[in-house]
Amino acid sequence: MHVADFVSGSLAGACGLAVGYPLDTVKVRIQTQRQFTGIWQCVATTFSKEGVHGFFKGMALPMTTISITSSVAFGTYRNCLQCLKQARGTVHVPSTKPEIFLSGLVGGITQVLFVAPGDIVKVRLQCQTESMRRGSKPKYRGPVHCLLSILKEEGPRGLYRGALPLALRDGPGFGMYFLTYNTICELLSESRTEKPAWSAVMLAGGFAGTVAWSMSTPMDVIKARLQVDGSRETRRYRGLVHCIAETTRTEGAGVFFRSLGINCLRAFPVNLVVFVTYELLTGLLQAKPDSADTPRVGLE
Repeated sequence: MHVADFVSGSLAGACGLAVGYPLDTVKVRIQTQRQFTGIWQCVATTFSKEGVHGFFKGMALPMTTISITSSVAFGTYRNCLQCLKQARGTVHVPSTKPEIFLSGLVGGITQVLFVAPGDIVKVRLQCQTESMRRGSKPKYRGPVHCLLSILKEEGPRGLYRGALPLALRDGPGFGMYFLTYNTICELLSESRTEKPAWSAVMLAGGFAGTVAWSMSTPMDVIKARLQVDGSRETRRYRGLVHCIAETTRTEGAGVFFRSLGINCLRAFPVNLVVFVTYELLTGLLQAKPDSADTPRVGLE
């Protein structure tokens, strides 16, 4: 079992969360609220009404749980990759592209069980535009209050509202993420068996995040809408399919790509930081390389 990947993944995920959280808040608001028509308009409105604090709403719980979710994603990916190589009897041979994608897919879906409750709390707090400093009274006073309110009003199932589109986002997203990282590292390295240079790690990490979020954005929009649906007014959507159909009917198909620009803008620096942190920590924790594969990290 690759224990180093669990440890390195948790710390790398926390670093990535800290770097990208302000833009993540802007992304969620653009996806779920019609009053925000673009990136800069959302940034300006949020800052003028809520100050800098408005960009970090709901960050406490994800920062607390990121070590668990990142460890599950990274550890599942690496150990699944190792199992697939053992199954074909080629442990010391670099993994194939289908193995990399499949292992990422499994890792992405597995971590949904742990990330979903914290994610819905994060999204609902990010969508609260009321500011205490202006005398407004927001529905949720903080992460713990939001968590308890969801349990009281919607039951345990409420914490997993939006889990299906989350799995449909993270499964293929993680698979494509790891596959892109591997491919770029191979192109920038002289051989498949050598570790990539730091410049290659940064470039591959940034582009891997951008590619993954490009294909994950439509399902990310559906996830966010289902998570905030019914928190303030009557519930609009009956489920995943109805949300897609209703959103397309009322706002057009273009709404699924409204946050594509900010997702890509956020993905490059965030995953650059995550990959560098992960590679550095894994190198320190591992006494010697245990396979021909370069370490991988997860989609943030």
